[in-house]
Order: sequence, then structure tokens, then C-alpha cells
Amino acid sequence: MKLGLFSVSYAGYWGQQYLDTSSFVANAARLGYDVVMLAGKRPHLSPLDADVDRIASVKAALNENNIACGVIAGYTDLSPSAAAEVPYLEMQISYVESLARIASALDAPVVRVFTAYETDGHSLHSVWNGVVAALREMCDRAADLGVTIAVQNHHDLGVHSDVLLEVLGDIDRPNCKLGFDAWSPALRGEDLYECAKKMAPYTAITTSADYIKLPRFRYQPELINYERALPDMVRAVKFGEGFIDYPGFFRGLTEGGFDGIANYEMCSPIRGGGGRENLDAYSAHYIEWMRAKF
Repeated sequence: MKLGLFSVSYAGYWGQQYLDTSSFVANAARLGYDVVMLAGKRPHLSPLDADVDRIASVKAALNENNIACGVIAGYTDLSPSAAAEVPYLEMQISYVESLARIASALDAPVVRVFTAYETDGHSLHSVWNGVVAALREMCDRAADLGVTIAVQNHHDLGVHSDVLLEVLGDIDRPNCKLGFDAWSPALRGEDLYECAKKMAPYTAITTSADYIKLPRFRYQPELINYERALPDMVRAVKFGEGFIDYPGFFRGLTEGGFDGIANYEMCSPIRGGGGRENLDAYSAHYIEWMRAKF
């Protein structure tokens, strides 16, 4: 496996220290990562800003720091829209094609995408068909550029491993693979070793973070008591310190034949805060943990 750091970790979205794209690339190389995963949106690498000069500056930063770009991360939601006259799916297909062009220019082999959130008023069948059709076209356009589309198990459609394999089978494109992560199946109670081993042959990348669960209660004054009726809050902690069985997950992936990119992300507030020193400590710890065990 190649170890990658996701630029979302230093994007400032959750109040953490912000690094521009070139500074992030240099920092990932300094920490010892093999590759970077760059967010395909502002402030890092939006198609709106990725002109010839911007691409050249990112490529120069990669070369100067002797590190590769492994993945461009797309942000999609292929749900039907209430505004039927607005071509949302076409916009997203165009967006992903633009990301594939950026990936090709940076010699990055993969663009990561999401499926769809389920929405009221639309049948699951229609959402499914729309997702499959859009992803097929994304894959066809990316194939012309030598890029693989990796579908992450993040959004509602295809979030369970068995369902995701059905979606992948319906897409039926050789350059459509998975971005299979542990966080989602861990929260939903899937066996991480078994599902990782099953999904490994179809997986191009995985992106990891670790979390603890914090119980939530609501006070009921008429009972002078608390009601345990809310989902747990989830908070990010250092890798290996949370509830996710990452030893089992990565054992399943490797035994299943996975040899792709294993990214690390801090895509939420983390214990200890978002200062640069804490972010770097988390990022460095992931490499130490992975190299010690795998």
C-alpha cells in the first residue's frame, strides 16, 4: 500500500490550520507520505481555479518535494432534484470530467466520487438508475483520459457493502472501482475484516480516520431523569485510539489483494484542536501506526 494524506485535513473547513495546495504538498512530503489526495474544490483544487498556471504550480510542488498526487477528490450528490429544469446531473458529470482532466495533468490515476443521498418524493429505483447512468458517463469520459473513478461508500445509496457491489455491477465499467472506507461499515455494524476482504478486489483507494462514540441524553423533567434516545456523537481521535477495528479492516483488505492507496484524513473537528502542531501530530501518527502493523 501507498500511504496518502488528504488535503481536506488542512483546508480550514472545521477551523483547523489552513495550508494552500503547494504548502500542503510540501508538508505531506516532510511528514513522510508517499502520495497526496487533493480536494477537488476550493480552497485547494477547484476546476474553476485550475488553469494552466495553477496546474503547473501544483505539479512543480509535487516534483520539488518528490511526492505524487494519487487521488483527486470529487464531491458529488447524484440525487434527483426538485427543480427538474435544472441539469444537476449534467453539471456534476461535467465537474467530474474536469477533475479527470486535472488528474491526468498531474499524473493522478484516480478521481473519487460519491453516489446519492436518498430524497423524499423519489423512488429508490429512480435514484438508483440515475446514479448508475451518471457514473457510467463519468467513467466513460474519464477512461479517455486514463483515469479511474473510485466510488466511496459514503452517501445513502450503496452505503452497505453488498448494495455497493450491486451498484458497481450495474455500472459495469472497467475503470470504475471503489473507495472503500472503514468508518461507514463500522458505524453500521458490518464485520470489518469480512467486508474488507470481500471488497478488496474492487477497491482502488481507502480513506481512514478514527473516532470515539460519545453517548447523548435528553433530560426529561417530568421524570427527573434522562432519556437515551439520540444517536451517539462521533469525534475524531488519533488513529488506533477509536472504536474502529482498523487492524481487522486492513488485514481483510491485504488478504483480499488490495495494494492501492491508503489515505488519512481529518475531515471533522479533532481531539486537541485544529492547530498546526496537533494536525501534524495526527498525520505523523498515522504513518507510524500503519508502518508498524502493515
